[in-house]
Amino acid sequence: MGKKSRSSTSSPSTPNPEERKGFSLMNDDLLQNILSRLPATSFASAAAVSKAWNAACSRILSRPKLSSAVSLNPSPLVALQEVFDKVMSEPIRPHFAIASVGPGFYLKNVLQFMVDKLGSRTPIILSSVSGIIGRDALTHEFREVKWNYGHIGDEVSSNNGIVLTVGFVPGLKVDAIPLLGHNKAPQGSMIDDFVMDIKSYTSSVSGYTSPLAIIMIGDADVDQKPIIEKLDYAMPMETIIVGDERGQFVYRSADVPRNASTSQKHSLDAVALVFARDRDKAHGNCSFGIGDIEFHFALSNGVSAIGPRLKAVSVKVKASENVTWLTARREGQQEILDGQSMLDDIDNEMENHMEYVELYIGVTRRRNCSVGSDKPRLMTTLTLHGVEGGDEEYLYVDGVGIRTGDCFQFYHSDPKTALPSCRNVSSALRSLKLDWDSKCCLSKRAVVNAIDKKEAFGGFIFSCLGRGESFFGHLNVDSTPFLENFPGVPVAGIFCGGEIGRGYTGLTAHGGKEGSAHCPLHVYSTVYLVMSYASPAEH
Repeated sequence: MGKKSRSSTSSPSTPNPEERKGFSLMNDDLLQNILSRLPATSFASAAAVSKAWNAACSRILSRPKLSSAVSLNPSPLVALQEVFDKVMSEPIRPHFAIASVGPGFYLKNVLQFMVDKLGSRTPIILSSVSGIIGRDALTHEFREVKWNYGHIGDEVSSNNGIVLTVGFVPGLKVDAIPLLGHNKAPQGSMIDDFVMDIKSYTSSVSGYTSPLAIIMIGDADVDQKPIIEKLDYAMPMETIIVGDERGQFVYRSADVPRNASTSQKHSLDAVALVFARDRDKAHGNCSFGIGDIEFHFALSNGVSAIGPRLKAVSVKVKASENVTWLTARREGQQEILDGQSMLDDIDNEMENHMEYVELYIGVTRRRNCSVGSDKPRLMTTLTLHGVEGGDEEYLYVDGVGIRTGDCFQFYHSDPKTALPSCRNVSSALRSLKLDWDSKCCLSKRAVVNAIDKKEAFGGFIFSCLGRGESFFGHLNVDSTPFLENFPGVPVAGIFCGGEIGRGYTGLTAHGGKEGSAHCPLHVYSTVYLVMSYASPAEH
């Protein structure tokens, strides 16, 4: 038998060029299908195998993504593992992480767990809150849960839980920037430094001085009003600012020098998660294949004005107790009213039902404001102060910053205002969706400017701890505007001790009665942050 030529045979392990070509083509789809089913940690490892695998992974993660989960497991360690396993069960590259927990969690331990899992370069904010909002990691049931505190003997019993959100936002840069207080420096100068740090970071990554959005957590023991007012002054209205005024938190910045530890000299007064455009991957830039991420703001109000407008006459400040004492007169009248007289008038207006509501005064403040060496500019803000009581001398309210001559009006918590306000938010979000759909249809008629439909890919909810089922008499009222307009879209939220919220919206916190006054800090409200995405134009 003659010897066979090499060309007439081929080893099963070394296919000829034509066979290799077909095999490679078949495996592109197969490889992408397999990689898309991997959990995030395995997906990250696969992306490093080869250029081909990295390209396949990039195709899978070509759009922004938010992954979120809630666990109410009574064991903090089990709950932490459950939410982490859920949010990382699909491909994602963490650009930031936000977690909120109940009182049974040790913040530093949870932060270290997240750093170990997500990497030291992932910006993280972790806070202890009064309740959480989101989908259960195991049952997928949507939950709004507030902690129930009670004492059994010497032990404290409470509900517990965690909500974890991880985001992938290509085309944006994200980092956590802290506000460090200093016992020898005035708060004003530290706030200026904080604002300039945010502007400097934004400028360095985007070329602009104003970010797209800020999610902020303030320390419960620090007066956040001057901080938020300075941010409100320094940032254009295009910059959306949301968050929790009174939290307890720890954080991790991608920039190591920003991870300053607190000491006897420094305190951690607030932290801001800053979202800015990436100058190296400009939105809508087809060369990078990156579309446009936008942030949208809405607000559900939960207080109603009551009684006449008043003007502060005598003001005394107890700074050590963070309390203000004041007398007032009705606008256009000379009679000076003491605290008890003012409260009696409000009680009469409410037909002797004042004991069933939370009472506040909304103070219209006109102040010159500046950052650093900027020329001062007059700003008008509406600040809300909780009423602590009154007697035959003074009305007592929490907080400072009220001056003689400031005008104010009483407000009270009101579910009859909050419920239709939630419906208004739902209607506003519905209109937003319709606007996206109409623009998509118009653009597709012009092939040159064709884009994919703009759609929501995630969101956050910040709701007052006084709201919820006990306030409305129904479950999940505050979540409904988001859920009914964006079903299946990940959303996470918390119950706050004070809601931070400012941005363009058709809904105003107090019906626009205060004219041009900004009200970036709210009570009995729910703040919504919706994140949307549109693919880049096709040419």
